[in-house]
Order: sequence, then C-alpha cells, then structure tokens
Amino acid sequence: QVQLVESGGGSVQTGGSLRLSCAVSGYSISFYSMAWFRQAPGKEREGVAVIVIDGRTNYADSVKGRFTISKDNAKNTLDLQMNSLKPDDTAMYYCAASWSSYRRRNIGPLDPDEYQYWGQGTQVTVSS
Repeated sequence: QVQLVESGGGSVQTGGSLRLSCAVSGYSISFYSMAWFRQAPGKEREGVAVIVIDGRTNYADSVKGRFTISKDNAKNTLDLQMNSLKPDDTAMYYCAASWSSYRRRNIGPLDPDEYQYWGQGTQVTVSS
C-alpha cells in the first residue's frame, strides 16, 4: 500500500521557520520525482518545490531563497525547510510523487496532474 504522510506543520509568526516532513511507504522515493504543493482557501493548488531523481531542485519564485526541498533516500522521506515565513505562505501543504518519465528528469513548472501519489496535507499558518 503506497502512502505519503506529511508532518511538521503548525502556527508560527512572520519570520519564523518550520520543517515539514513526508514519510513515504510502499515505494522508494529514489525512483520518483518528489514535490511539495500548497493550497490556500479560495486558491488553486500550486507547486512549491520539486526534486528529481538526480537531486536537482526547483522552486516557485515566491519561495525561492527561503525554502529548501531535500530527500533522504535511505529513510524514504521528503523534507521542506521553510525559513523567513510570511503570511502569504499560509496554506495546506502536500507532498506528492510522480513516476512519469518526464517528471523523473525535469524540474520545470509543476502541474498537480503530473503527480500520482499524494499525502493528506499538513497545515501551515503564519501570522503577522
């Protein structure tokens, strides 16, 4: 049974930090593109960060320089270190995995439809 379970969300003040984790079971993340998405109320789900099988990463412009995506193939976990948080970062954050041949080797713009496995989400709330 393939499962992705996010953790680490919470409520912080502007400028604070959080580290999100995604524990994956049922497959090895080393063979998949892994990504973080987020969705705020009334908004579309947007890609935040992606890491492909060779370790290359890409980020949404809104988080570049503040967020870092990483994976631990041995532990089969995906992390998102979030620093200098802003109220606009408030959203439900989801980890996702894609097995498509394209996503395994490309770090281009993220489309939720390209990802087949999803976690249940973890809430991040940033107050002023």
